[in-house]
Amino acid sequence: MKHLIMAVAVTGLATSLFAAPKRTVVVWSEGTAPKNVYPEDINGAIVEGLKASPLMKDWDVVRASLGDPDQGISDELLKKADVVVWWGHTKHGDVKDELVDKIEKRVKEEGMGFIALHSAHFAKPNKRLMGTPCTFAAYVADNKENEMKVAMPNHPICKGVAKTFTIENDERYSDPYAVPETNEVPLVGVQVHKNGTREDAKMGFCWTIGKGRFFYLQAGHETNPIFFNPEIRKVMANAVLWAAPKK
Repeated sequence: MKHLIMAVAVTGLATSLFAAPKRTVVVWSEGTAPKNVYPEDINGAIVEGLKASPLMKDWDVVRASLGDPDQGISDELLKKADVVVWWGHTKHGDVKDELVDKIEKRVKEEGMGFIALHSAHFAKPNKRLMGTPCTFAAYVADNKENEMKVAMPNHPICKGVAKTFTIENDERYSDPYAVPETNEVPLVGVQVHKNGTREDAKMGFCWTIGKGRFFYLQAGHETNPIFFNPEIRKVMANAVLWAAPKK
C-alpha cells in the first residue's frame, strides 16, 4: 500500500510538472460603453462570454481597460498574451504609441493574435497592423439591425454558429472598408436601415499579418448589447482559438 501511495503521488507530481501552461487572452476596452447597456463595460461582457464557453476551459481570460496601470497591458501581460481583443471608440488618441509599438511587434514578429471590434477600426493598433486608412464608405446611426450570415461554413470562426441570426446595431458601416484585400470573410450580412432600406455588408474579416492572425468584427456598436448574444459569443470564442498561435 505504501508503494502504491508513493506511485500515485509521483504520478500526480509528474502530471503537474509537465501539464501545458494555460493560454491567455486579454480583452481590452477604453471604458466608454453606456452602463445601462454594458454594466461591466464591453470587455466585461466579452470576458463573461469567454469564461462561460467550454472551448475556453484551458485559458486565462484577462480583463483590461485603458484606465488601468500601464493602460491595461503591462509588458509582462503582453509577453504571455496569446491573443488581444480590442474595443475602442472615442479615446483612440489616448493610447500610447509605445504600447502600440509593442503590440505590433508581438503580432508581426512573435505571432500573437489580434481581434478588433467595430469602432476599433480607427484604434491605433488596428490601423498600425492594417497599414491603411481603415475608413468605411459611411458610418451613420441609421441602422436598425444586422441579419448576420455564415459565408464560410467550414471556417473555424463559424464552428457551431447558426447559419443566420439577427442582432441589433444602431450604426451602419458601409462597404468598402479601406483595408488590405482578403478572400477570408467568414461572416457577411444585410444591414436593415430604419427606413427599410437593405444593404449587403461584410461582417467579419481575417488576415495574416506577419506571423500573427487578425480578425475584425464589423458589428458591435456600444448602444446595443450584442456581446451578450449567444451566437456572437460563439464567434468570439472561435475567433480567439483561431487567432491564437499554434503550439
